Amino acid sequence: MSSAPSFPHISGHRSAAEPHNHGINTGSGASCHVHTYSAADENGKAVSRDESLTNILISKNVKDSRLIGAIVSLGEGPATKALYPPISPTRICTHVHRVSTATAHIDVLLQNYVEHTYAGSQNSSGDEQLHLDIDCDNAVFDAIRESGVFATAASEETPQETNVMPAHVDRDDEDGPWYSLGFDPLDGSSIIDANFSVGSIFGIWPGTKLLGRTGREQVASAVSVYGPRTTFLIALPSQSREDGEPDVTFEVTLVKDRSHWEMSRDCVELKPEKKVFAPGNLRATNDNVKYDALVKHWISERYTLRYSGGMVPDVYHMFAKSGGVFSNVSSEKARAKLRLLYEVAAMGLLVECAGGSTTHEFEDKSVLDLEIDDLDKRLGVCFGSKGEVEKYKQFMFSD
Repeated sequence: MSSAPSFPHISGHRSAAEPHNHGINTGSGASCHVHTYSAADENGKAVSRDESLTNILISKNVKDSRLIGAIVSLGEGPATKALYPPISPTRICTHVHRVSTATAHIDVLLQNYVEHTYAGSQNSSGDEQLHLDIDCDNAVFDAIRESGVFATAASEETPQETNVMPAHVDRDDEDGPWYSLGFDPLDGSSIIDANFSVGSIFGIWPGTKLLGRTGREQVASAVSVYGPRTTFLIALPSQSREDGEPDVTFEVTLVKDRSHWEMSRDCVELKPEKKVFAPGNLRATNDNVKYDALVKHWISERYTLRYSGGMVPDVYHMFAKSGGVFSNVSSEKARAKLRLLYEVAAMGLLVECAGGSTTHEFEDKSVLDLEIDDLDKRLGVCFGSKGEVEKYKQFMFSD
């Protein structure tokens, strides 16, 4: 079985000649001037959301209180400075207070989104940035800057390692532990006008840097889905849980008028096989004969097609239905667009903690073992049920 592609693989590294306005956002966390979040936070809603998600994470035996604060800041917004220094997880609920929320605030932005207006800039993939993209990016940066547990962050819209520590903290003197975040604040902005589900993707690493890391080093990852419901899917590898408890992926749902997170699925698992497929970048079948043969196999074997064009809803469908396969394969004429840091590593951890499998498009290697040697590193992937990913390898890696 050969892992080499039949044509030169395009890495997706950014060119030095790219326009300076690629990824113009600064990570300042400036709030949207048009839509406020007051309705999402009034009457104690922010505190209630925070306490409910914190209690759920405690029930999952997360062993580091600051990691609880990090995850809560993504679902809830600014994790309080009361979480710094570390405290016992059993006392977290009485110490955490929120003034804004990340996932809940993006939910507000999306529900008030009407005009498809562009910011006059492009992100690192060359996609035209919506004002909405930047507003969502700022909502996350606002949350993590106030958290007291994050040191560094980079996103699709702010593609550089950005210091997000509180101003009073000296990153060289303070103990921590500190965390770093790679994220895509709004995955699916190209399909949002069709009112399809979209999402946010988050990967959490220990320490103060992102370059040179692998997805395997993540201590948690999560994805938010904004559709008829707002859900938050969280992956916790065994090393982040007490007493060597196993990897777990679980789901919470925002309920009671955005005032409470409720456990909706205690353990999400992917079955070994399921005949559901989501084939991304189908244009590559025109000049990638192996991918063309694989897609024809799925069709001839009467797999059910579930594909929207958004990575978050398409992969999330596998979690909802306990299996399936998602692919995004490149070719010489249809290059890879998925970013390892902002999308692939985090989603890969969710899949593998749910008992699934991942692989690089042309190499028999888990996406979690690929090094982030460029913040904009791009690649093709296959995610899903273990048996379905093995079928992918049989077609794509054969001589």
